Amino acid sequence: MSRTDAPMDEGLAPWGSRLLGTADEDSKTRRIRVQSLLSLSLIGANLLAVAMTVVLACFVLPGPPMFTRRLLLLNVVLVPVWSTSIIIVGTVWSTVVGLRALGWAQKLDHVPDERQRRAAARAPRTLTLEAAVLWIVTLIVLTTAYGAIEPLLIPKIALAILGSSIMVCANTYLVVEFGLRPITARILEVEPQRARHGVGVFGRTMLTWTVGVIPVAVAMAVAVWALADPTVSKARLAVCMLSLGGSTLGFGMLLMAQLTESTVAPIRGVRQALRRVENGDLQTAVTVYDGTELGELQSGFNTMVAGLRERALIEDLFGKHVGRDVALAAISSGSELGGTETDAAALFIDIIGSTTMTATRPAAEIVALLNRFFGIVVDEVERHGGLLNKFEGDAALAVFGTPAPLPDQAAAALSCGRAIQRRLSAAPDLQAGIGVAAGRVVAGNVGTHNRYEFTVIGDAVNEAARLCELSKSYDELLLTSATTLAAAGAEEAANWRLGETVTLRGRVSPTQLAFPQS
Repeated sequence: MSRTDAPMDEGLAPWGSRLLGTADEDSKTRRIRVQSLLSLSLIGANLLAVAMTVVLACFVLPGPPMFTRRLLLLNVVLVPVWSTSIIIVGTVWSTVVGLRALGWAQKLDHVPDERQRRAAARAPRTLTLEAAVLWIVTLIVLTTAYGAIEPLLIPKIALAILGSSIMVCANTYLVVEFGLRPITARILEVEPQRARHGVGVFGRTMLTWTVGVIPVAVAMAVAVWALADPTVSKARLAVCMLSLGGSTLGFGMLLMAQLTESTVAPIRGVRQALRRVENGDLQTAVTVYDGTELGELQSGFNTMVAGLRERALIEDLFGKHVGRDVALAAISSGSELGGTETDAAALFIDIIGSTTMTATRPAAEIVALLNRFFGIVVDEVERHGGLLNKFEGDAALAVFGTPAPLPDQAAAALSCGRAIQRRLSAAPDLQAGIGVAAGRVVAGNVGTHNRYEFTVIGDAVNEAARLCELSKSYDELLLTSATTLAAAGAEEAANWRLGETVTLRGRVSPTQLAFPQS
């Protein structure tokens, strides 16, 4: 799918969220939007983790108190300075790495090469590993600093930082993956069959579960701690359980909302596009922006719709070549050879003087004349419920009553012949003889299994051809037989008059001619 065909099936949210902007947004605005979204989200996640660490260490977890004179310097200077420095370093680091990996995305018309695609696909994991490194360093530094003054604080500090670091790392991955949806869409647009590099729906669920159960895991650790340390009071244990239980409920709701959004957004886009396909819009498509199994669902939908478009095009071309009714009959019955005997009417029409015109006029003029002629013929045949079965140079054969049945095929063919004759009489350079006949014919597929065509064979077709040939000798330029007139309804028969009886070329029995009323 080209850039100019970027789908708008998700309205103002082509990547599943309005926070990510619109498809027609300029590259500078999109870069600022994505960078701001990632930076603010990651800073917010780190600030929340810092707050969580402070609350756990100072107010929730049992152990020696944190607010003592010996720890004053660490609490007032080291922790604020270190936390601020780590957040600044993490923001700058992620920005530098992000610009290196995603700098090509600033140009909407740039096609990323393989190295750039790999770097962009690895961006969520890369930024998550950076966050993990910073928090591991924080764990080492603060545990060592507090442990040097009060060794009994080591478990408390380590447990608080470890729980917060797991939360921030998991959240970093989900946030970055969300923010990079426009970039992922660019990658998958260039390389639709690229192997998925995301953690998958299962991986996202497990990440969410991991973050959600951190308070539960900490609560279990506190319970074990309380069993091992009889100095832990019931009040402190109750505070721990209530705090951690409330955190589980709050974080669980937020994380489930985040997981649900990342899972539902691609499905919602496919569902909306399906509705458009059901309404006949085969030009719709979804933006493939998810690097998991859901992205395969989006891509599969686009492949399916492309197949439907191709089939519709083939059916349209097939219908134009052989007629819509024949095309529908072929689709329903398959490639079965043979025919069936049925009642039908045939109309044969042939331009008068075509040989002379071909010899005296330019080819382009002849083609234009034939197109005008067949335009009139096809229009009237279809309007009267018939099928233009064959084009034979400057002649054509139309059938009525097969493959689609008609209540009065003879009347339809006769009415069609009169309508064509009236329209051609207004164009002096498009004079043609017309013959109409009705009777029993054999209609079906003739040829081989590799190549065949729908055709109509029978005496009525031969009679129509002979009447067409003879009609060029009469001023009316339109002939039928008394037998065909008798087969038509009285209303149509009233528009005709009987004439002389002749023996048509190649036939034994005489035929009484019929002419349209002047």
